[in-house]
Amino acid sequence: MAGVASAQSAAAQTLSPQTLWPPPLWLVVAGVIVVALMAYALLAGADFGGGVWDLLASGPRRSAQRELIAHAIGPIWEANHVWLIIVVVLLFSCFPAAFARLAVVLHIPFTLLLIGIVLRGSAFTFRTYDSAHSAVQERWGLLFSIASLFTPILLGVTVGGIVSETVGRAPIGVPGATFVAQYVAPWLTPFAFAVGALALALFAFLAAVYLTVEAGHNRELQEDFRRRALAAAAAVFVTAAVALGAAELTAPRVRDALMFTAWAIPFQLATGVAAVTAIAALLARAYRVARVAAAAQVLLILSGWAICQYPYIVPPTLTLAGAAAPHETLELILIALAVGALLLFPSLGYLFRVFKGQGAAPVTH
Repeated sequence: MAGVASAQSAAAQTLSPQTLWPPPLWLVVAGVIVVALMAYALLAGADFGGGVWDLLASGPRRSAQRELIAHAIGPIWEANHVWLIIVVVLLFSCFPAAFARLAVVLHIPFTLLLIGIVLRGSAFTFRTYDSAHSAVQERWGLLFSIASLFTPILLGVTVGGIVSETVGRAPIGVPGATFVAQYVAPWLTPFAFAVGALALALFAFLAAVYLTVEAGHNRELQEDFRRRALAAAAAVFVTAAVALGAAELTAPRVRDALMFTAWAIPFQLATGVAAVTAIAALLARAYRVARVAAAAQVLLILSGWAICQYPYIVPPTLTLAGAAAPHETLELILIALAVGALLLFPSLGYLFRVFKGQGAAPVTH
């Protein structure tokens, strides 16, 4: 409970009632970062999940399953990474002290993460345009799937390391500190890998639910991915329980925040309702309802992470207010974001309308 008390104390020092409105610029930027991460999870996360189901494609409709996955992610997978770019730019520009610590302590998983993103995209492209020979297709498909498998785990590992305070407490520059203590131990923890497994299960769940809608009127493919979505929902439940158990051992502040704070019960209830709604909709074959509920479940989980970590950006050493860039920098960045949004959102809307609208024909065989 001491972790909760310290977090609440820091929050009280960071924001007084007089500064709740208008919100300070650092809080606005932090909110944009969280929203961008949510968009990345809902869009690119589902793409990663599609790679998992590509690896696990089986049965008489194996080729059709893979064709549906390629049809679903092919036109827009590159655009989905714009959200990750926004997160990196905002961290670098608006919270430079936090960016420096994260980039140093987590340089190994970050490097592997970038390699995974590049390998996944390259393999997907080469599989699409390289030789149609089965051996070539299998080789690129395997690389695409493996990269889609370990990249979400690395994403979760970095989040787990940050929120559990091991990254913030890493002895960077401390005399006598070993390489392992500084650059490996902060993220090589049971809790971090439990969060990585949870991220993988969530992305696979999202992808399977989305693919039930993408299948259109192909009932057989819908049934294939409905069963996969239900299996992934069970995996989400198991990995979430494992992560909570690991938090009990190695990240007690996270456990306390998720179980004993004032917002814990409403948060748990809302997340549970979203999860049950998604499963019930899948059982009833109400796929569009399931898609909305699954997305809501993921958004709630990410919101819980953000609330659990507040007011820190790298707990327990760097608060959002303490790590923020000067006011003028934040102001200019937000102006640039507003101008960029005028170009980004219409462009993305048009892209989705062209490739995801009614004119985009689903797989029918």
